[in-house]
Amino acid sequence: MKKKKLSFKKTLPNGLRIIVAPMRATQAVTLLVLVKTGSKYETKRTNGVSHYLEHLFFKGTTKRPRPEQIARELDRMGAQFNAFTLRETTGYWVKSATKHFDTSLDIIADILLDPLFEKEEIEKERGVIAQELMMYEDMPQRKVFDVWEELLYGNQPAGWPIGGTVDTMRGITRNDIMKYRESQYVGTNTVIVVAGNIDPSVAFQKIGKAFASFKRGHPKGKHGVKERQIKPAQKIFHKKTEQSHVVVGVRAYDMYDDRRYALGLLSAILGGTMSSRLFVEIRERLGLAYYVQSGVESYTDSGYIIARAGVKHDSVALTTNKILEQFFDMRLKGPTDEEVSFAKDHLRGSLALSFESSDEIAQFYAERELFYNDSKTPEEIVRRFEKVTRNDIIQVARDVFDSKKINFALVGPQKGIHLSTLIKDASRYKK
Repeated sequence: MKKKKLSFKKTLPNGLRIIVAPMRATQAVTLLVLVKTGSKYETKRTNGVSHYLEHLFFKGTTKRPRPEQIARELDRMGAQFNAFTLRETTGYWVKSATKHFDTSLDIIADILLDPLFEKEEIEKERGVIAQELMMYEDMPQRKVFDVWEELLYGNQPAGWPIGGTVDTMRGITRNDIMKYRESQYVGTNTVIVVAGNIDPSVAFQKIGKAFASFKRGHPKGKHGVKERQIKPAQKIFHKKTEQSHVVVGVRAYDMYDDRRYALGLLSAILGGTMSSRLFVEIRERLGLAYYVQSGVESYTDSGYIIARAGVKHDSVALTTNKILEQFFDMRLKGPTDEEVSFAKDHLRGSLALSFESSDEIAQFYAERELFYNDSKTPEEIVRRFEKVTRNDIIQVARDVFDSKKINFALVGPQKGIHLSTLIKDASRYKK
């Protein structure tokens, strides 16, 4: 039997790639434009320009000169829409009823191809973003990730805040914004994905026409991440908070390292579910935290695995100790066969649920195209996880959970936290 094709691809003369993933069992369609650029492509002086530009695309076009016109058209048809800036990508998306696809496409093409970038709007948005950055400062559960990545990467793009700072925002000029757009927003650096109830030939024809004038060119690259660690490290952001937020973890693998599959299952076993080791130990048995979980981040040239929790101020040391005990127990003994099987079942089921949504499908295919230049299906990725053995996970745990390379980030009022002491205490633990 011939295998059913799940996605279709076409490349325009300007280098822009279009992918269509038809989904018949839905009345929705998601249009995503993903550009391979973000805060890692900035300089120290222009830190935050990626995020600034993302905002400004919505601030008026020749056809829709007032910002509220863009939002009003999308709101009228009940669409969900937004944009995001990350370290290595910037995205613009609209999710709407299929019958509104033409309008969604017209608006996205309009803001990306014909923005006004008026000086008045640029200055106004500078103040808006400053307020956004200050808002994040008052969100310790989010702030701790900035502290964590600054600890790992220091004074290089990977360690700078994605949105920049209030100070860098003051220094970014209209010329900086225009030059950055001219360099990075080019066809070879961009992919458009449509996922939902739409005919591929229709989508290709309409997108090809709408984005035919998208700029050709070759984007500027980024500086590679520099990493070196020979002893444990910690960074505490002292702030008066109601709760302390902790991140404990280690450097791991980039997105091209095959060991990332074992690492993902290791994370699921540690803290990926409400029946995981960390959740059961820290929340259910000890009552130390409301939220506790683990996670993996894999960039093009770096990566890490972490555990995080929000706890009472006087529970930071005990919670960190319990996290480290699980790290070292996994390094010493590894997971059980039942835990490995459970993690694979969980992964299979959660991915199946997530891929019921057109926006998740769009994000999946966009990232596969930008970073891997392939069209592997979600099912193929699941099969790759299925091949991971218990021994693979043990080898990864022994590689990453090195006591000399533990990192600890905290947002809270504490003083006198010494990571080296916590590591020694946890290292003596024998389950």
